[in-house]
Formats: sequence, C-alpha cells, structure tokens
Amino acid sequence: MANGGPVEHGFPHLETVREAVTALYRRLSYDTVRTFSASVAPVDVAFCDTDDLYLGTQRVAHELVRHYRLPDARMIVSFREMTHAANVELTAGPEYFIELNDRFRTHRRDIGAALAHEVMHVYLHRLDLSFPSTRANEILTDTATTYLGAGWLLLDAYREDAASSQKLGYLTPEEFGYVLAKRALVFGEDPSVWFTSPQAYTAYGRGMARARRDAQQPPLTAAGWAGRRRYARDRRHAQDPHAAGAAADGDAYSFSAQPPGQLRVSFPCPTCHQRIRVPVRGRVRARCGLCRTVLECDT
Repeated sequence: MANGGPVEHGFPHLETVREAVTALYRRLSYDTVRTFSASVAPVDVAFCDTDDLYLGTQRVAHELVRHYRLPDARMIVSFREMTHAANVELTAGPEYFIELNDRFRTHRRDIGAALAHEVMHVYLHRLDLSFPSTRANEILTDTATTYLGAGWLLLDAYREDAASSQKLGYLTPEEFGYVLAKRALVFGEDPSVWFTSPQAYTAYGRGMARARRDAQQPPLTAAGWAGRRRYARDRRHAQDPHAAGAAADGDAYSFSAQPPGQLRVSFPCPTCHQRIRVPVRGRVRARCGLCRTVLECDT
C-alpha cells in the first residue's frame, strides 16, 4: 500500500500480467470466465461513514464472497496496525480470517478494494492456482481480481496529488487500467462510469490504449503500416533456410519451419495471450482454442 509515498507508474509487470490472464483461462475455462460478465456493482460495496464499521465490513465481504461464488466461505474481518493494506490467513476453510490496516477505520470507502484482493486470495487458494514467487503471486491476485470483475475498486482507490498519495495492490495504476480494459473489450463493459478518483480515469485511458495495441500487432490484419512492413521483412528473413526462427523485436511473433518446408508463424492471442500458430499463406482466419477469439490474420 502506497500511503503518502511515491507511486510507481507505467507497465513494469506487463509480462506477468499477461501470463496471469492466460493462467486464468487455462484454470477456469472459457465458460467459467464468461460467468463473470457482470462486475461488482458500486451499490453492493458502498460504505457510508454512518455505517457500523464491523457490520458494514462483514456486509461488503459477504458481497465479494457472493461475487466470487464462494458460498461456503465465511470471512472474519478485523483491524490492526500493519504495513500492508490487508492480510488473509489461508486455511482449509470454511472460515478465513482477514486483517485490514487500521487506516481503513477512517478510510471506509476503500474497504471494498482491500477486501476484493484478499477474498481473491481465498478464491485462487481453492483453485490451487498460484505463481512461484510471492511478488508474481500478488500480481496474479490483482490481475484475477480485476479480470473477474472486482478490480475496478482497486484502481478507484488510487489517488495522488502534490501533497499525498494512495494506491492499493501490486499493479501500477496503468496496469490496473490495462487489465480493466482487456476485460471491457471482452464483455463490452465501461467501468469508468464507476470511478470516483480523477486519477483512475487517466490510468484507465492509458491502459486502454495499451490494450488496443495488442490487437494491432502483425500478423493481425488490424496491424498498422509500420508493423506490416516490419513483419514482411522478418518473413523474408525467415524464408531463408539459414535464418529460420527469426523473430520480431520483443518476440511478439516468431517463425518456424515445422514440418520442414512449411513456414508457420506463432503470435500471442490479443485476448488471453496464449500463443497461436498458423501457416504462412496470406489471409487466414484463426480461432484461439483457449478463449475462442476469432482472429483475422494476414500471414
């Protein structure tokens, strides 16, 4: 939790974020991801200063349990002084103990954001889905929270001005915006109508611009002139038998001659980032087997 300190910006964790989206689709399946088409509604997690602190917190926790479809999980929430925003004790259940930073006693509007992340830890624990390192696992949790409809709360908790700052979660504001944008493009949802933080709008806009670029990379037909020209150059290079396997900068796409004599190109799906492999033979329509996105390609 950044509390008055510097807030990291940009997209330093983008590779891990994309791996997290792929992992979600692989573990949950396309059909299960689609059941999260509706985000948590603001009215369900609203917290008024006149609400009882503990009853209100339990109500919000219950709504998040319901959203994540954890009907047999009970969240016991308490407050204490701590460095991080929150902590959850992961056990076999059905009771899980969540501790929130004492700061939230007076910053109640952000309790939903903190709980969204912690309840997602329980959800992923039950799925047995995790990444190797602690930091990567926290990025997975932020990404899953956002992609499955509760992460707009985390971005909305980001506020920054000349005198103070606050940010929850491990992703940067722009990375939260990126995952929100990926979700919005899949489900046709506009989360910006729920923002109360002016800085959240800016971060979401930057994230959306980055997300749209994913669908504008060659060999997709939506790629721009410069990308198409670079792709054609790399394709010619790959057709040289002494240079097979040549790839574009950043390895967005790569070529291989397997079986021998049949050049193929592989590239990440702009929706779930699983790599797709298609033959190099002009116009091709590909369908991602993981997220079922249909892609128009010019190979």
